[in-house]
Amino acid sequence: MGQYETEMMKMAEGILEIDVSNWKEEILESEKLVLVEFWSPQCPHCRMIEPVYNELARKYADKLKFTKLNIAESQSNQELAIKYGVMGTPTFKFFCGGRPVQDVVGALPKYHLKQAIEFAIKKHRECSEKSTPLKLLYIS
Repeated sequence: MGQYETEMMKMAEGILEIDVSNWKEEILESEKLVLVEFWSPQCPHCRMIEPVYNELARKYADKLKFTKLNIAESQSNQELAIKYGVMGTPTFKFFCGGRPVQDVVGALPKYHLKQAIEFAIKKHRECSEKSTPLKLLYIS
């Protein structure tokens, strides 16, 4: 399967490929709860969890935006992962109102990742409505 077919499958699954060029628009400015999978093509655990992530993306697409950031794609992507405290792959981070609010590390069984998603949806459903973002010059 070529790269084009792989990208088309991911889009069909409802998972948006992101990088530093669209991070602000898709993550920081999103009005929807976002789940970012920080992954790497060399990571065997990332490949193992991919079908589970795809299945959960289909199931919860109406409640949560599913995205993936390939940390091996560029130095800028690696720096973004470091900025958000990613120490290994796969790491799943939930963002609400542009802020990281919850994370899960490792290729967990489907049940555990599903539980984390349901908890995040329930807990952070109204987070952007009930919090005020900080507007400090030294925080981006």
